[in-house]
Amino acid sequence: MTDALTEGERVHIIACDEAERDRIVKLLENAGVDMDKFDFVIVPTDDVWVRDTGPIFGFDKQGRLTIVNFAFDGWGKKAASAHDDAIPVRVAELRNFPLFDASDIVIEGGAIELDGAGTLMACESSVVSPNRNPEMRRDEMEERLRYYLGITNFVWLEGALNEDITDAHIDGMARFLDSHTILAVARDDFGDLYESISMADYDKIVSARNAAGEPYKIVEFPLTKKKMKGLGYKGSYLNFYVGNKVILMPVYNDVNDSVAAELLARLYPGRRVVKIDVTKLYKYGGMLHCVTQQQPQSPR
Repeated sequence: MTDALTEGERVHIIACDEAERDRIVKLLENAGVDMDKFDFVIVPTDDVWVRDTGPIFGFDKQGRLTIVNFAFDGWGKKAASAHDDAIPVRVAELRNFPLFDASDIVIEGGAIELDGAGTLMACESSVVSPNRNPEMRRDEMEERLRYYLGITNFVWLEGALNEDITDAHIDGMARFLDSHTILAVARDDFGDLYESISMADYDKIVSARNAAGEPYKIVEFPLTKKKMKGLGYKGSYLNFYVGNKVILMPVYNDVNDSVAAELLARLYPGRRVVKIDVTKLYKYGGMLHCVTQQQPQSPR
C-alpha cells in the first residue's frame, strides 16, 4: 500500500511507539519503498483502523487545513478507546495543525460519506442509535454536522445494529464517486451485507438526491461471489482508497475481483488500480478504506 501511494503523494504513518516505527521501517526498506516518500507520527494507539480513529481534515474560515476532533468511543464502547480517542489531538500537537473541537459527538470516519458538494450519506445505526450518541435525535445530529462539516443535505439509511463492530459503516455499502454519482452494492447482493439489512436502504440510495436536488447516477458493484473463509459472509469492493495516482482496491481471490477492478478502472481513468489482498486484514473487521485517511493539501 505504501509503495503504491508514494507514486503520487507523501505517506504519513502513525506508529504506536518507536519500536513499531523501526519494525515498519525495516519492512518498507526490504520492500524497496522510497524512504524519502513517507514519515511517521508516534502516537499510542489501541487499534489500526485510522479511518475511524485518526484525524479528519477540513478547512477553517481562514482557509487553514484543520483537524476536526470528533469523539471516539470504541465503536459504541465495544473496544478499548482511550488511546485512539486522543489520536487527532496528539497529531495536531505534533504537526502544528489547528484543532476544531467537535468532541461533543461520536463520529467515525468510516460511518460518514461526503460527496464534496454538501451531501452526507450515513447509516443511523452507526451515528444516531443506542450504540452511538444515544441521547441525540437525528435532527440534532444534522445540526451539529452542518456546523462541523458544512453539510447541507443528508441521505440517511437505517443500517444494521450489532452485526459487526461498526454497526454498519457506510463505506462498505455505498460511496460517492462525485456529487452526481453513487457507487453502491448491487441490488442482488445488497441483502447479503447484513442479516437484518432492509432493502428499503437500497431504495433510499437509488432515490437519493444531491444538494442541488438532482438524482444521482447509480453504479452497482457486486460483493464477492463466495463467502469469505472463516467469516461466513461476503466481501465488499467499495472499501477502496482513492490516492492521487492510484486506487487501492481490496481483492479476495474471488471471481468478482476482476469485475470490480474493471469498474474502478473505468470510473477513475486517470489512476492505476492496485489490487491489495485483504483476506488477512479482513478477518479483523476492516479493509483498505478502514486503515487509511486522506489529508488534503494545505493551501499555498
